[in-house]
Amino acid sequence: MNLPALVLQLLLLLLLAPLVSGVIKNWKAKLQNRRGPRPWQVYFDLAKFLRKDMVISEHTSWVFGFAPYVVFLSALLTGLMVPMVHLPAPLSLFGGVLAVVGLLALGRFFLALGGLDPASAFGGMGSSREMTLSAIAEPALMLAIFTVAITAKSTDLSQMALSTQSATWKLLNPAHVLAFAAMFVVLLAETGRIPVDNPATHLELTMIHEAMLLEYSGRHLAFMEWGASVKQLVLMTLLLNVFFPIGLAGPGAGAAALGISLLAYLAKLLALSAAVVVVETTNAKLRLFRVPDLLSAAFVLATLALLSTFLFH
Repeated sequence: MNLPALVLQLLLLLLLAPLVSGVIKNWKAKLQNRRGPRPWQVYFDLAKFLRKDMVISEHTSWVFGFAPYVVFLSALLTGLMVPMVHLPAPLSLFGGVLAVVGLLALGRFFLALGGLDPASAFGGMGSSREMTLSAIAEPALMLAIFTVAITAKSTDLSQMALSTQSATWKLLNPAHVLAFAAMFVVLLAETGRIPVDNPATHLELTMIHEAMLLEYSGRHLAFMEWGASVKQLVLMTLLLNVFFPIGLAGPGAGAAALGISLLAYLAKLLALSAAVVVVETTNAKLRLFRVPDLLSAAFVLATLALLSTFLFH
């Protein structure tokens, strides 16, 4: 295990994730002719939540207080298995695609438990909706990544990124384009973005992710929000470095190569954030019973991508 690479990626996950969320909020407000929050406002919000006292319902059990830490740590561990600026990823030896999807599912499971535990109507409603949508989103995510894994002949994300540097790799393979589109829809669903969910409102008829957080406050809310930002960064990194691993520094790279890789990663991250902002701004929130149709379309795209890989590989 490369300790400097581990520390660097851990700092990137902890410090960059809130900034990406703040940039998306700021750009979205600008496109809507609003002033909006500053990009670094998320840091101040997290610091405020960490200082505040917690109000905990008397109906909760140990699950309620345990869930925020599982959500936060599972997102961090997942991020350490995904290559960001350096190959291989710090924890790539501990698992590949299945481990990443499993850790994301673990965080979602405890998030839903945390919403159910206070026995509030909104929390139970949000948890039910979250698990219903995840039953479609998770298979689409796995099929999309497996499309690239078959071409790379490995389910290790670092090995998948390394194989893209070979001369025989086709960057704009039609199967990969279909898988990229499917995974982009999954990204919007997993991060609670329009048209699936709206993280800026608390409308009881439409909210999913925010409904599970209504009972949280103080330090617990800080770790929930921070964990959600880290998960968003991990999914965006997964989308970028699995399908467009341009600029990734290889094993044994020097400081200059790492700096160039970091700049390339930030540029790709800003481009993907801009795409998310444009999609959110130009689309309306779907009715709740129409959201499974969107995720089913993503599943069909991922299935077609996987089948075309078998047929034309």
